[in-house]
Amino acid sequence: MRRRHILTRLLATAALGLPIILPAAPAAATPAAPQRQLSDVIPAPVETSPDSRGTFTLRPHTVIRTAPGSAAAWRVGRQLAQTLRPATGYPLPVLPVRSTPLPEIALLIGGADARVGAEGYQLDVTRQRVTIRARTEAGLFAGVQTLRQLLPATIEAPTRQRTTWTVPGGRIVDHPRFAYRGAMLDLARHFHTVDEINAYVDLLSQYKINYLHLHLTDDQGWRIQIDSWPRLTTVGGGPGTGVDGVGPGFLTKADYRAVVAYAAARHITIVPEIDMPGHTNAAQSTYAELNCDGVAPAPRTDIAVGYSSLCIDDELTYRFVEDVIRELAAITPGPFLHVGGDEAHATTDEEYRTFMQRVLPLVAKYGKRAYGWNEVMQVDPPTDVVAQFWGTGTSNADLAEAAARGNKVVMSPANKAYLDMKYDRATPLGLSWAAYIEVRDAYDWDPATRVAGVGEQSVLGVEAPLWSETLRSIEDIEFMAFPRLPAIAELGWSSRASHDWESFRARLGEQAPRWRLRDVNFYPSPQVDWS
Repeated sequence: MRRRHILTRLLATAALGLPIILPAAPAAATPAAPQRQLSDVIPAPVETSPDSRGTFTLRPHTVIRTAPGSAAAWRVGRQLAQTLRPATGYPLPVLPVRSTPLPEIALLIGGADARVGAEGYQLDVTRQRVTIRARTEAGLFAGVQTLRQLLPATIEAPTRQRTTWTVPGGRIVDHPRFAYRGAMLDLARHFHTVDEINAYVDLLSQYKINYLHLHLTDDQGWRIQIDSWPRLTTVGGGPGTGVDGVGPGFLTKADYRAVVAYAAARHITIVPEIDMPGHTNAAQSTYAELNCDGVAPAPRTDIAVGYSSLCIDDELTYRFVEDVIRELAAITPGPFLHVGGDEAHATTDEEYRTFMQRVLPLVAKYGKRAYGWNEVMQVDPPTDVVAQFWGTGTSNADLAEAAARGNKVVMSPANKAYLDMKYDRATPLGLSWAAYIEVRDAYDWDPATRVAGVGEQSVLGVEAPLWSETLRSIEDIEFMAFPRLPAIAELGWSSRASHDWESFRARLGEQAPRWRLRDVNFYPSPQVDWS
């Protein structure tokens, strides 16, 4: 009688337009895994209060509940259901109701601890329910990512084996240290498809990364459609472009919008970059008029840097730049537009200043906040311009002066955060000009003390760039990003007080079964004991 009553309730959810998936008959039970703890997740939560009496078990009649009329919570609930159904075989209907008598996962906006802020969450687990409360949809989504890691690893893939789907009891109160927690993917040196970008977004979102910076142009290729300069993609991003001439391709505007939407659904904001005035050979070899002498240089497919420059004294340069910024800003809902500005060795200091003083206001003209590599701070820009530090040292006078004026800084020191650096001499992919970066190297630094004069209040966040000179596929991306990307993610999210290598390496080792189930091609660092 009880089973019929429960199924009647579940079937009633068909009125909501949701599919009802009856659980398949399980095979033999697997050996019980060790009970997970609330603190076992990456990034480390701010505060955990375990309660061994409150273990929650996901069952065939569990529901996901959201408040009536809360479209934001319902969207997060639908995503959670889509994640859990394939592995569990349970229906897990998403019910926008005030209460149910069933075991439930409740996703609620409002009522959370005041400390959670705009992106944090409060997670409470009792025997009857899991409740995630947040002030925003982004906070609920972050809480769901924590819940995923608290469930057994087999939640990451469909399984025919019986699993006890338990969540450890207690409370988590969690919120990010920094507002900006980013990753960067280089599409210019080797183009990566929409599917590859989206696959990376899926992985990033699980570790509370909230920005993906796309490096769209460089000497070796131009990867974004610009209607007013159409040959930038068909020629500058066409056959023979990319390092060694093997990385052609580009994003149409429709492709770009699709990536933006896919990322936004996972609470990741796209930051587009057009690198200038250097790193521009792909444009200059396509349009001769962008060169001071009117002669197009040959395309470049090597990895040299610092030789190219737009013509600083030509008004056509600024018409070109404005066209690009205008069209890109129109399809970018996020707040930032990255203007590059690094390694402009072919321009004089005076030319560089002239260029940036013309270009930075154009970004603001089209409603975006300018963002550039740390060289941009040489021109004393307005205080709303963000600098991205990529140096290998611990001092930078221009950056410290900018921080004192009020500019914000994103920390990406190349010898700590660059995911394209080799792990060691034997690593088959990557470069080593900045350093060999093992997992502990990526983890053991503090963004708020890395550069003298750039303290906690000046740091907007962290970013892990992944340059693609040696990358060709999503498997290559995964190999260089994992397991170092979770280290950078923890630096961006978790409190300084929680920073502990031994704790992190233990939690990182427990991620391996999840990655294997998802076929993530991670590097099995000898510094970590992998489960």
